[in-house]
Amino acid sequence: MIGYATANSINVDTIPVIDVSPMLDGNDTGLGTVAGQLRAAAESTGFFYIANHGVEQSWLDDLYATGRRFFDFPADRKAEVAINRHHRGFIKMGEARMDDNARPDLKESFVWGREVTEDDPDYAAGKPMAGPNNWPAFMPELKQKLTGYMDHCNRLGKRLLQAFACSLHVDQDTFVQTFERPASRGALVWYPPQDTAMGPKQFGVAPHTDYGCLTFVYQDQIGGLQVMTKAGEWVVAEPVPGAFVVNVGDLLARWTNDCFASTPHRVVNATGKERLSIAVFVDPNEDTVIDPICIGDELAKYPPVTVAGHIVGRFDKSFEYRQKNVVEEHRLAPRRCIRDHGD
Repeated sequence: MIGYATANSINVDTIPVIDVSPMLDGNDTGLGTVAGQLRAAAESTGFFYIANHGVEQSWLDDLYATGRRFFDFPADRKAEVAINRHHRGFIKMGEARMDDNARPDLKESFVWGREVTEDDPDYAAGKPMAGPNNWPAFMPELKQKLTGYMDHCNRLGKRLLQAFACSLHVDQDTFVQTFERPASRGALVWYPPQDTAMGPKQFGVAPHTDYGCLTFVYQDQIGGLQVMTKAGEWVVAEPVPGAFVVNVGDLLARWTNDCFASTPHRVVNATGKERLSIAVFVDPNEDTVIDPICIGDELAKYPPVTVAGHIVGRFDKSFEYRQKNVVEEHRLAPRRCIRDHGD
């Protein structure tokens, strides 16, 4: 057991388990039933579990098994689908750093997003978050399972965002007016057992906040996710069988003028076992303008920003392949020759 980055156990009030079944039938009454519980969680810890979400456990079990099989392939096969410039594909160990001052995270990832074809208007326009996925030919079943998972999370995320809007007494479509081509993306994340010899500065994922609006995580029963409370105390987000862990990200906190909390969290895999989590980061269309909603005489704490403007900026800071690309583009860029004319 690693003797650092310890966290306390929690009671149900710290990270509540919310039954979201009343909001799934499309009925506004059901939406209102859940809205108050969601707002209370978003204003406090910024984390909650959702239960009775409509995704069958057998389907989630198969999703998990499929994800594990991908990481069982040797490194040279996974490298065939290395991360591309659209932030799609495999990220090897050591290429992600969620905090500027931290060591690279101890994890491997596979990232995917909305399926984009060459005639997609966002791709044709060169928008930075629209690009082809990088599916492995050696594992064709991965595409079906991960696109299905993203569909489930987008559906749930859109409904949760409508409930959040209701809780703020604004139009229920305030956060989902532009959701026909969502900038949502997902990540399979594999964590190896963490050796104590790596020391107290090594994390599976260093403390960070998420970039976008909402994050959905299906985690295995190994555990390791830790969340910081408003009191500055780290607590364990224990796996809840069948439930998704959901948290507010930076953009939703910004959109609500910090009414909702984008909470620091980290992963410490102290179990001596491999760990897998499957995350989807739910966001509206990438050119959606995030302009803070002010209640009463409240002043906006942030200027407007687009979804892509914020998220791509965070990508550039966090992922080594993007920093390499910037260096390479600079090296290859044409340079003006400055001649001394003796003036």
